Amino acid sequence: MATPIFNASCSFPSSKVIDCKSYIGLRSTVTKPRIASLPIATCQRRSLVIRASESGNGHAKKLGMSDAECEAAVAAGNVPEAPPVPPKPAAPAGTPIIQPLNLNRRPRRNRASPTVRAAFQETDISPANFVYPLFIHEGEEDTPIGAMPGCYRLGWRHGLVQEVAKARAVGVNSIVLFPKVPEALKNPTGDEAYNDNGLVPRTIRLLKDKYPDLIIYTDVALDPYSSDGHDGIVREDGVIMNDETVHQLCKQAVSQARAGADVVSPSDMMDGRVGAIRAALDAEGFQNVSIMSYTAKYASSFYGPFREALDSNPRFGDKKTYQMNPANYREALIEAREDEAEGADILLVKPGLPYLDIIRLLRDKSPLPIAAYQVSGEYSMIKAGGVLKMIDEEKVMMESLMCLRRAGADIILTYFALQAATCLCGEKR
Repeated sequence: MATPIFNASCSFPSSKVIDCKSYIGLRSTVTKPRIASLPIATCQRRSLVIRASESGNGHAKKLGMSDAECEAAVAAGNVPEAPPVPPKPAAPAGTPIIQPLNLNRRPRRNRASPTVRAAFQETDISPANFVYPLFIHEGEEDTPIGAMPGCYRLGWRHGLVQEVAKARAVGVNSIVLFPKVPEALKNPTGDEAYNDNGLVPRTIRLLKDKYPDLIIYTDVALDPYSSDGHDGIVREDGVIMNDETVHQLCKQAVSQARAGADVVSPSDMMDGRVGAIRAALDAEGFQNVSIMSYTAKYASSFYGPFREALDSNPRFGDKKTYQMNPANYREALIEAREDEAEGADILLVKPGLPYLDIIRLLRDKSPLPIAAYQVSGEYSMIKAGGVLKMIDEEKVMMESLMCLRRAGADIILTYFALQAATCLCGEKR
């Protein structure tokens, strides 16, 4: 760094010596000092000389001059020196010598440095954007889920409470619960779904007692409770019964709201269920409980690990008569308009990354908040790629989440919630 030195010499020209090697962060291109002449000093005029600091402490020494004296010195031509203009970086040998392109706009200027890129970043992400899906079961031990590395069926009284505490510590204060229901409690009509003392209502009450400000989302569907593994009641000819299923879902949503759920989330894809659930909640005095509708839930192959986690695979057939065809785009608008009209508070797209176009479609067409579900298959692929060293797991994880935000998702249901929030907190430190 440069240190200013006051020179009161009266009868001879003053000069300064600038040694480029003495400026921190600059690369020297000369081997000898450069000599620069300054105006001739007189007894009536003082001159300032800036020399390279020998101490290298990065601070220029103050001369004790007033603002007026500093301004007078500059007006008299005694301008304090600053470090020299850095040399132009050299191109590698063999680079062609050309005339610069005549471009009025060079977009790369707005990507030139980390500071510039951060200033113009259009999309950001924070732990507040995450909803953490958590699997629960009746046991006391946490059981690893083989197809989802790092995920567990958590004991509802112990492991779950600890996992929620970890999430809250890094800013994730929203969770969604998925129960592993004992086989003995399953039946064709999924009656356990609305048992007020069932696994989910008990868990909600426990968490609300421990963390009153925790935002709890619940899943409204019959598949975890059905002996058939479908989201609705199955007729003997294999048809999923719509209106009868909706009746059961209304009772399930009310039971969850009664336990303290903040947001009920019908994932069943039955027609008319949002309006029916809204009416049922209001009739029971739960006007402030929100509905996050699985608006565009596709009949996807990305759900496999999730179904292993809950042992909820359909016992026969598939779910294509109620979940959407992955080939369809415009159909999502039909579902969205129905859900809006029926009183949905949030519209969700599932899966996430393969359906960015649907997220953007709903974002552009609806004023409601948009949720995206980064499903188990998406999670497991990233985890597997990381384990095999084929990708950088952390970077791909964060990029995938940022892409969901960029497409228009306000919130993201992701099994990476804790890991991603921990990364974000680390960046802030």
